[in-house]
Amino acid sequence: MLEQDKLPHGFALLLCISLGSLLSGIAVSEIPLGSKLSVGESTSWVSSNGDFAIGFYNFPDQPKQFSVGIRFNSKSVPVNKQTVVWVAGGDVTVGNNSYFQLQENGELVLFDALQGEEVWTSKTSQLSVALAVLREDGNLVLLNENRDVIWQSFDSPTDTLLPGQRLSTFRTLRAASQNYVSSLYSLYMNVSGQLQLKWESSIIYWGAGRPSHSNLSAVLTSDGSLQLVAPNLERFWSVFGEDHNDTVRFRFLRLDVDGNLRLYSWMEVSQTWRSVWQAVENQCNVFATCDQQGICAFNASGSHVCTCPFHHAVQSNSKCLVSSQHDCKPGSIMVEHANMFLYGIYPVHDFISRTSLDKCKSMCLSDPSCTAVTFTNDGSAKCRMMKTQYVSGYSDPSLSATSFVKRCSDPLAADPIFPLKSPPQAHKEPYNICIPCLVGAASGTIFVFIVIQLGMGFYLYKRKNNYRRLASLAHSRPGSKCLIMLSFTEIKELTGNFNDQIGPKMFKGALPDKQPVAVKELEGTIEARKFRAAVSKVGSIYHKGLAKLEGYCCEFNHRYLVYEYAENGSLEKYIENPTLAERLTWRKRMDISINVGRAIFYLHTECREFLCHGNLECENVVLDENFEAKVKEFGLGMLYGEASSRRASAQKDVEDFGKMVLTLVSGFKEVKDVLDWAYKEWMEGHPENVVDKRLKNEVDAEELECALRITFWCLQADERVKPSMGEVVKVLEGTLPADPPPPPFSCLISAREVEDTSESGSEV
Repeated sequence: MLEQDKLPHGFALLLCISLGSLLSGIAVSEIPLGSKLSVGESTSWVSSNGDFAIGFYNFPDQPKQFSVGIRFNSKSVPVNKQTVVWVAGGDVTVGNNSYFQLQENGELVLFDALQGEEVWTSKTSQLSVALAVLREDGNLVLLNENRDVIWQSFDSPTDTLLPGQRLSTFRTLRAASQNYVSSLYSLYMNVSGQLQLKWESSIIYWGAGRPSHSNLSAVLTSDGSLQLVAPNLERFWSVFGEDHNDTVRFRFLRLDVDGNLRLYSWMEVSQTWRSVWQAVENQCNVFATCDQQGICAFNASGSHVCTCPFHHAVQSNSKCLVSSQHDCKPGSIMVEHANMFLYGIYPVHDFISRTSLDKCKSMCLSDPSCTAVTFTNDGSAKCRMMKTQYVSGYSDPSLSATSFVKRCSDPLAADPIFPLKSPPQAHKEPYNICIPCLVGAASGTIFVFIVIQLGMGFYLYKRKNNYRRLASLAHSRPGSKCLIMLSFTEIKELTGNFNDQIGPKMFKGALPDKQPVAVKELEGTIEARKFRAAVSKVGSIYHKGLAKLEGYCCEFNHRYLVYEYAENGSLEKYIENPTLAERLTWRKRMDISINVGRAIFYLHTECREFLCHGNLECENVVLDENFEAKVKEFGLGMLYGEASSRRASAQKDVEDFGKMVLTLVSGFKEVKDVLDWAYKEWMEGHPENVVDKRLKNEVDAEELECALRITFWCLQADERVKPSMGEVVKVLEGTLPADPPPPPFSCLISAREVEDTSESGSEV
């Protein structure tokens, strides 16, 4: 097994904890309301046994960025081995003078002094919290006067499970972020009782348990085993570490940054954390373990390494990308790589068929968009075709697979160069030459020539530089993590001087390779620092239901976002146009609802840090060439200071989603005008009357019932009964039943009246 020094980079969290913080940490049995931890004061709250502490920490490479986390604090563990096991808000960081406080209203709040806003809360202000306790097992709990647990850190894990901590259904562990980019690796407990390791949200590369049991939880035991147990503690699956039943004081289970799940034990003798079990024995079997760094293989010492075997690959910023030059004048060839299995990432959708090896090669050669294929010759005769530059995989001499990577053929020969013949010598005759005239003419000619050359050189340099930058954007395919910064001049070149407007402040453009993009103009008054921070966060997110942000412009008073282009435009125009509405069949409308719901659910829970849309409506949902829905302009609330109200932002997305589903069902854009009527028709047993009259007799009655029920639940005025986006998606998918909803509108009216009354009172 791997020792501490051999673990992936970033595993050992070398915390910058000063000696003062170690001395100032006080073991307290209770943390009263009003207690505060501050960055500048180097204090911490410590469990009564001294084994765990919660406080601010940072990393050597980020000296001015701080997080709040629970870490090991035992004196038997050296400071540089005191691993963090829970982080408030996941990847949330704050600046100097920030604080973490248990407020008088019972809510834990992380306040960033740099942004001047709350960046994370426990959302417990209305739950009668009386005190907090950091328990001896590392669990931070909020209790009421009766000592009942109101909230606990064990229910919102980050990347680690401690002994006794459960990972219940729909809960997720996510690997720590790297280079400010959220990890795509997660550990997920699904509703069927299976524990799964995922990449992005669709690729499952490891699983445990059988899909026949529901309501199971994963739990790490103190004796060193990982188990799947029922609520009555009946065990359905288990795995044991090498030191199972040995006397080990500290253990933890972590999803590491390399995508592997490992169980660690503290070795007192060697003073190191040692891996005693890992889910995927062969690291090369972890999906995209090399990401954009090439192919996974094992060296002579048995360690896995990432290599780039594509000799004609595109090398960009240390990335290993296969060629995407589809227009090869001399033609294309397929370069063979034996014992190698390849697959596409960004996006992950490969095309698989059953055929022969020769046919597999020829299909790729004849398809201009194909970049590589893998033929599995283990009897399955599967041909996997990739249509992306971003290709990963693994290589092993025992592997029964052969891959072929397409590249342009080299020119057959160069044009021969013949020696130039000397011109015939003219017959020389004496002339009378005006030397001053000749010198003057020559000087003037040389001066003019130099000026012209300098001017042309400068012009060509600018053109070439702009082209190179635009070409770099052209290679940023959907799903890539590249985010290109553009000048305003380049934005004008992309859009043809904004001559093709496709929506409010939205313009169609094209990259040098003719790939279309959509360019969104934003207010030029947005602060540059806030704008760059927001687009950096949004640009690192990839999901097939989200429109990919390709680049941006932040120059002087110009603010633009460059998105991938959706061929069929916005959903809004299909709702408003009677002719186009007929193309939105009932099946397509339900698929759009589910896809949009999954995308919002991804923003709320699958990203390392919670992100809301804030303005979900039909205008911000676009349809690609296959009528697949993609959500655009998500996360822009950060630009306008709306991200501080996180408690309400998720509920607003849920409410906006409910309105959108009702629009898809009824065909009415302004649903507030038909809300009461739609609920009345449903209550009286006539849900079919709510359906868009432009739809033919194709409506599925069961799907209609589910759609209306979840819509009315989403529109409940009482936030306490609104569903989460995860529950919404499950209902639409048919895997979770929905009870009949109460009338939400009388509550909505009373809430509005209360709000109006409070506003009037404040004005008085």
